Amino acid sequence: MSDSLAPIDILLVEDDPGDVLMTKEAFEHHKIRNSLHVVSDGVEALDFLRRDGEYADAPRPGLILLDLNLPKKDGRQVLAEIKAEPELRSIPVVVLTTSEAEEDILRSYDLHANAYVTKPVDFERFVEVVRQIDDFFVTVVKLPK
Repeated sequence: MSDSLAPIDILLVEDDPGDVLMTKEAFEHHKIRNSLHVVSDGVEALDFLRRDGEYADAPRPGLILLDLNLPKKDGRQVLAEIKAEPELRSIPVVVLTTSEAEEDILRSYDLHANAYVTKPVDFERFVEVVRQIDDFFVTVVKLPK
């Protein structure tokens, strides 16, 4: 169990407005106290994480929820860059995507994803998956400061 259940910042990297809305609703439904920050493409994600440009004051997230199929720079490239940078690599990354392709799963773990979760299409199941991710990574796992 984590010493502190203080809220953490979570970065959602997702270009589908419907999936963003469902994730926000899942946070509200389960009264998840963590702060959810949303960016819609891979370039924005890396700017947020590196605190570049408009994201100069962005918080360092304690968890990243990363879609694979993103515009500008796809999730695989984003994951590779996160795990290649010493100051970012310790941030847990959960790949949260619609892809069930074995090559995407293998590639994500090869790139050091901390978990790979296929998005359920059913809203209630999606809400439950988001709650379980939050419970595990915020309540059970000890995250680096």
